[in-house]
Amino acid sequence: MNAAGLMVEVFRTNVTDRSQANWIIDRIQNTFQDYRASFDLEDCDRILVVRCNTENVKSSLVIGLLQDCDFIAEVLPDA
Repeated sequence: MNAAGLMVEVFRTNVTDRSQANWIIDRIQNTFQDYRASFDLEDCDRILVVRCNTENVKSSLVIGLLQDCDFIAEVLPDA
């Protein structure tokens, strides 16, 4: 949780294409109404950031959603 009360989870993924990323963002935000997602495909880990201001991000559910879409995601450990 950060200072503003926002819960954030960061994932390493195998998403490479912006259209795939946008599709996944839509799936996450439609499945989890309070989640906001974004990708940094320029990063070597093809970062997915998921934020929620009402509860902890349920990492296992986000990972499962990506797996159901034939993508890989894993939580990046805190630096």
